[in-house]
Amino acid sequence: MERSDYLKLDPHPDHCDENGFAAWVERHQGERLAVDLFTGAGGLSLGIQEAGWTMAAGVDFDERALETHASNFPGLSLHMDLGDPHVRNHLVDVLSVARVDLVAGGPPCQPFSRAGRSKIRDLVRNHGRDPQDHRKQLWLAYLDVVTQVRPRAVLMENVPDMGLGDDFAVIRIIEEKLEDLGYATQVRLVDAWHHGVPQHRKRLILLARNDVEHFEWDAKNEESVTLRQAISDLPRFQVVARERIGDRELPYQQPAEPNSFLELMRQEAPEGVIHDHMTRRVREDDLEIFSGMTSKTLYSQIPKELQRYRADNFTDKYKRLAWDERSRSITAHIAKDGYWYIHPEDNRTLTVREAARIQTFPDRFRFAGTRSDAFRQIGNAVPPLLGKAAAKAVAPAPEQAGGVNPHWRQVRDELSDWAESSRREAGWYQYPGPEMHSPQAAVVALLSASRVKPHELGDLMELVRGKKSISSRMFEQLLKQAPTQAAKERLSRLQPLVDERSMWGEERKNEIPERLGFKPAEEALYTLLLGEQDLLLVTQGVLRVGARVNGSEADRTNRLTDGRINLIRLVGAGTNASLRMAALRVVGNEYCRTKDPHCSLCPLRKNCVGKPSGEDLYSATYDNELVAE
Repeated sequence: MERSDYLKLDPHPDHCDENGFAAWVERHQGERLAVDLFTGAGGLSLGIQEAGWTMAAGVDFDERALETHASNFPGLSLHMDLGDPHVRNHLVDVLSVARVDLVAGGPPCQPFSRAGRSKIRDLVRNHGRDPQDHRKQLWLAYLDVVTQVRPRAVLMENVPDMGLGDDFAVIRIIEEKLEDLGYATQVRLVDAWHHGVPQHRKRLILLARNDVEHFEWDAKNEESVTLRQAISDLPRFQVVARERIGDRELPYQQPAEPNSFLELMRQEAPEGVIHDHMTRRVREDDLEIFSGMTSKTLYSQIPKELQRYRADNFTDKYKRLAWDERSRSITAHIAKDGYWYIHPEDNRTLTVREAARIQTFPDRFRFAGTRSDAFRQIGNAVPPLLGKAAAKAVAPAPEQAGGVNPHWRQVRDELSDWAESSRREAGWYQYPGPEMHSPQAAVVALLSASRVKPHELGDLMELVRGKKSISSRMFEQLLKQAPTQAAKERLSRLQPLVDERSMWGEERKNEIPERLGFKPAEEALYTLLLGEQDLLLVTQGVLRVGARVNGSEADRTNRLTDGRINLIRLVGAGTNASLRMAALRVVGNEYCRTKDPHCSLCPLRKNCVGKPSGEDLYSATYDNELVAE
């Protein structure tokens, strides 16, 4: 291991401390002020600044990242643990002298178990504090600051996995809270390359604003910036094993015909100089490996005598990038080793400056600390160009509207009302509610993928209506009345729990799916009908509804990402989330069909912007099946 020198950076000329913040605010009267929580080195801060805001404060717990932030931005750079409620209250007091227009940040958002969701939702609604949870759930701290500061706009960024891990429960709870506070919200998954970032990087963006109900994004770039366009102007190296590569400062020669990306990266950079163009020395065996690699080479194809890792466990341990393609995502892992980021032509890993370029940090931006500190800060950062695109979508409207009436909340309220009405009528067994207990939910789940007609299912459900367990007599009646042999075979799976009254009680309802051998789709429907508030039942039918209402094709492409985003707008969070999710299942199965949809009966018809194509792309047989994870 080689540790580089430590780069000490001086604070920005317009930087201040807490004692001087009031005077700083006075000097910046009339400017749009922004605060970046969990700021890191400041990739999101830079994007926000480029979109027209003045950074008033950045907050983080990483001292090296804060030194970087303090050098590159005006205002405050505060070393704070926002997991501590007393610290958050102090921050709010400090910011109270300013009119904060935008609060932004990328809080850690680890998915949480369903068992803990009701508790966390209650904390959010009642402004509670849980000393055991605050360090694990820092998004709560972020939301708490937003609640107290009440900016005009909110911008939150994170990885898509934070949503996919728990059916976007965190995001839906945050949206619900922001809507309670009078904000219109938008959640979208964004490919960073569409906004000029030369890498494969998909991020989840949550926006909120309380001035107008409109989020205007710039048009997507359909041609991506390649690595050749992004870094080919930087000095090249003749790599020798175990010898130093690059330096803190090297000569730089402007290319004869710079592209628009390079012109952007060189703005305000010192002429004739490039900084931090340095990387790790290369081992002798790595130099031999790199020399034999192309961008298509897999780790398993490296000569076995040179492999230091198991090829079955580390299939992509080494990756040479390609000049005429985008880079793979730059992550914090680059601080540990650069094997995922081997230069397209030189036999070495990327330098600090090359990684910064790929993240769209301009050459004038320096990173405090050692080389590893810089790599970590760059890998953890939001690409500034992506931050700029997201921030521009919440820029102040030309005319303030004085409040919003969130569109999706209205849609959800109408869907809830329709579901309540449908439940009170003949369709009680399609929804969670006072008459739905484990026996009823189990019967519906078992019959969900069968070809039982609606009236036949209704007749079967009348046999178990109001029952607290499955008796022998009821079991015989169900089998006798089953309209098809397939339905009879499905209902026969109830046999192991017939006359076991204790199994059907509230305390043991979660054991039933395993005892009856439920498939994933059956268990999901069973759980939903028992009132699980944050469950997304991702079937082809509900994806079709979400896609048509949102005017997208996410029921055909990106179903588990963009398709779920469509659903969360309709399902939301809170008390009626499971009711709305069940309603979408009914709509997808009975009205929003692939062919000949019954639009006149659909409760979402006035909000539906997509037109059915009439193409029978999916068989209705699969509408009740969970889409494969």
